[in-house]
Amino acid sequence: MQKYAKALIVTAGVCWGCIGLFIRILNSFGVTAMQLVEARGLVAVVIIGCILFFYDKSLFKINIRHIWCFAGTGIVGIILFNLCYFTTIAETSLSVAAVLLYTAPIFVMLISAPLFGERITNVKLVALAMAFAGCVLVSGVLNDAAVLSTKGLIIGLGAGVGYALYTVFARYALNYGYSSLTIQFYTFALAMCLGAFFTDFGQLAAAYEAHHMSFLAAIIGIGLISTTVPNLLYTTGMKYIDNGRTSVMASIEPVTAIIVGIVVFHEIPSLSGFIGIGLMLGALIVVNIGSSDESKRT
Repeated sequence: MQKYAKALIVTAGVCWGCIGLFIRILNSFGVTAMQLVEARGLVAVVIIGCILFFYDKSLFKINIRHIWCFAGTGIVGIILFNLCYFTTIAETSLSVAAVLLYTAPIFVMLISAPLFGERITNVKLVALAMAFAGCVLVSGVLNDAAVLSTKGLIIGLGAGVGYALYTVFARYALNYGYSSLTIQFYTFALAMCLGAFFTDFGQLAAAYEAHHMSFLAAIIGIGLISTTVPNLLYTTGMKYIDNGRTSVMASIEPVTAIIVGIVVFHEIPSLSGFIGIGLMLGALIVVNIGSSDESKRT
């Protein structure tokens, strides 16, 4: 599995990048952002729970002393991140919120250095700079006239921190020997418990009554293709790649979102958008070449 680790991380980013397909459909049904988070979690818990039940029931077992890891991935890494991200969008614009969110790899590297002894190498810094610059160009924030308030900046950076802490807490859980399936099951189970307080289930039921199979197909799609599968792939790949590189490699997500927009919705990005895509793809090449070079030296 180790030789496929990079492919797992990149594939996870691609799956996350496809989420816009399902969000567009569900938004048209009147489903709100936090309802999406809760629905995604429900599908993930059901699917992963069934896998654990039929594959290996012993994977349900966790040490209660390690519950903080799963609280971190679920409550901080999913609920807090989403609340901060959606609030930032309300405070400013989608493009500005996207840029603030993709400060996450910066926080991952800074946090992972003292906690896990990961080196902040020149290769990582170059790849990080390329990925972040690419995100800025892809988002169109340079052409955005929105005013960023202090509140919006702080909450937006909070989204980046929350996104980064998912990786950090997941690393602790992996180090304690838990499987990717166990981590994801308890991540989404705890996220669902807290998310229930922010979810209007009546509105979800109304959307189902109005659209039936289309609603179910979109919910299953977002829960399986853009939640369960990528989270499992990402966490599995993390076993063999350090946090810093993992977070940079996952930045293929916005590139995928742009490509989906072009192919499906005919949303043609500007020249700066295409340059941004090139920078983000270049970051993946740089970080992969750098990791290969380091492995040869060791």
